[in-house]
Amino acid sequence: MEVRFFTRNVELPGDIKDYMEKKLVKIEKFFDRILDTQVVLNYKRGMNVVEITANVNGVIMRGEDYAPDLRKAFDKALKNIERQVKKHKSYLTDRARMKVQDVSFDIDPEIIAASAPEKEEPHEIVKRKKFSVDVMTPLEATMQMDLLGHSFFIFKNDETGEINVVYRREEGGYGLLERAASRGDNKPLPRGRGFSVLGETLRARSYVRLCSYCKSLK
Repeated sequence: MEVRFFTRNVELPGDIKDYMEKKLVKIEKFFDRILDTQVVLNYKRGMNVVEITANVNGVIMRGEDYAPDLRKAFDKALKNIERQVKKHKSYLTDRARMKVQDVSFDIDPEIIAASAPEKEEPHEIVKRKKFSVDVMTPLEATMQMDLLGHSFFIFKNDETGEINVVYRREEGGYGLLERAASRGDNKPLPRGRGFSVLGETLRARSYVRLCSYCKSLK
């Protein structure tokens, strides 16, 4: 299994890279088909941050954690994936073809403190909400999101006619989620992008529309 590594503001020593690859290879023992595995390492605010993402037969598993030590940050992130697998083993057995029930990455207990196993819980939808999707630009959507105090906002892009989502990024600024074109689509794949609202000016009609929408929420 090939593991892709991406580093930001941090160097990845060869011995630690070998350690990470050795641990991640164990995913193959649990699942029949691994489509993609990547590790993103970042250093910010005095901490090493490790994000592990694995595409297991179309099911995305993600674990992220941080620590002053790079290896410990990786172990904690991997431990989070282990918890997810144990918690959702019934779903993963059906959807991701999980081969075994006893999942363990053999993480050093001295590095990761033992935690109580989590019980598997059904993913029950307890609330449904219907809302209208307004046509607006991504910039207008970020404004609307801020006015509502939300961390994301769904809207219909007035340029493409597609349903998009804007969200607030942890690193600052905003992100835009767009639908990837399927094989039957003739148009090219859309590109995700981050953007900032600084220096932008809302058109008069956009401002009126936003104000009207906010009043309707009161």
